[in-house]
Amino acid sequence: MKFPALLFLLAATMQAAAPRAPNIIFIFSDDHAYQAISAYGDARKLLQTPNIDRIAQRGMRFDRCVVPNSICGPARATILTGKYSHLNGFPNNTNSTFDGTQVTFPKLLQKAGYQTAIVGKWHLGSDPTGFDFWQILPGQGVYYNPPMIRNGEHITVPGYTTDIITDVTLDWLKRRDKTKPFMLMSQHKAPHREWAPALRHLGFDNDRVYPEPPTLFDDYSGRGIATRDQDMTIEKTMNDRDVKFVAPPTMTPEQRKVWDAYYDPRNAKFRAANPQGKDLVRWRYQRYMHDYLATVKAVDESVGRVLEYLEQEGLAENTVVIYSSDQGFYLGEHGWFDKRWIFEESLRTPLLVRWPGVTKPGSVSRDIVSNVDFAETFLEIAGVKAPAEMQGHSLVPLFRGQRPADWRTSFYYQYFEWPTPHRVRPHYGVVTDRYKLVRYYGTADDYWELFDREKDPLELKSYYNDPAYAATKTQLEQELNRLRKELQVPEQIPARWIGNPPGTGKKKKAN
Repeated sequence: MKFPALLFLLAATMQAAAPRAPNIIFIFSDDHAYQAISAYGDARKLLQTPNIDRIAQRGMRFDRCVVPNSICGPARATILTGKYSHLNGFPNNTNSTFDGTQVTFPKLLQKAGYQTAIVGKWHLGSDPTGFDFWQILPGQGVYYNPPMIRNGEHITVPGYTTDIITDVTLDWLKRRDKTKPFMLMSQHKAPHREWAPALRHLGFDNDRVYPEPPTLFDDYSGRGIATRDQDMTIEKTMNDRDVKFVAPPTMTPEQRKVWDAYYDPRNAKFRAANPQGKDLVRWRYQRYMHDYLATVKAVDESVGRVLEYLEQEGLAENTVVIYSSDQGFYLGEHGWFDKRWIFEESLRTPLLVRWPGVTKPGSVSRDIVSNVDFAETFLEIAGVKAPAEMQGHSLVPLFRGQRPADWRTSFYYQYFEWPTPHRVRPHYGVVTDRYKLVRYYGTADDYWELFDREKDPLELKSYYNDPAYAATKTQLEQELNRLRKELQVPEQIPARWIGNPPGTGKKKKAN
């Protein structure tokens, strides 16, 4: 054999033996509380999620994944850019539009030879960029027969939205260019408000009576005005669509018939009983749990379908599967639904990762991680260097069970949107394993709180003015100042970042 031919054969052999870059599937739900994933072991045992749990059983569960801004659109912008809201330009849902010209991880993966796709909820105002294929819900999306936009074409798709997103996800996987690695973001609307279940899941729990959280009737004493003067309670804020006195408006007559057959007799029973006061709150909580958890059940089934496809096609061993949500959510804790707060149920989001040969099956990480880390993580998985402007840290060392010596022990949080839709005051703060130091800003009520989760895990009391916490307060203030400087947080927040004050006449986006 001649020498050039030998070199060609050797190169071809080496190329064939080179490991293929890992595929990545990012399954992302909206408002999925970690309390509603059985892998997290919530004391109420609200729901079994066997398919989502499979990711944890065969990979790693993160118990302290926190978000820098607990609201839908800003979380998505952070994931795409690896930057905090004040740098990526999407601080709130009220008047933000995502700048698709900025650097995002999908664009960098495309340049590295990955094919990229996003299916489902987008919620960023502008069209997706950096994706070879996209089929998204416009705005917030609806649960039944949703309008969608497919690569710029407006269509309407019959069916239940969670199932549709799964169908499109699997269809793209089947049609993809199989010579390239892929990054697929499959993003559900569920379980976002108004928690409209699939028809097959009406009555799935046999009208179970769910355990109440210990703070369902929180009186908000021990804290400042912010926790009292909000508009996100089960008691006062839930409306007729939330509790299913009104059916989803996009249903077909056939769908509506099944819906009414389930809800009408239960609603009639409620009206006959006419509960008041705490009994009314309890009734609404039970209805909320039934509906919210039913929507999660459909998401869990979707995850199962995706995992099954990967296994059937021989893709499972070289595909990283990540399940997460845009933030946490209140399931009756403090009498609330929704999110937005620096408090635990809102701040924490689920994160489950399966990477065969890398993540140890059944392993658990309690390190502070965040969705601001996701972009750099995706890039390192693909062997792509992250740009210096990204503010997170790749989680790949943690996936391998190797905690870097300089891994973060504190985290910066900032929420902007005020006063609509839920009157949660803008606030920022520093979070550690034990403490939270919080400043409420941007309104006439400018004040501080300090929480000690070791002494007060339900976060019912501020210790800010307690002399015993003077040294702790000083340390936290110093750390907060350090983080704000490191993260380039501006001292003065532009008014437009907070939102539209009442009476401006500007139309608010769905949230």
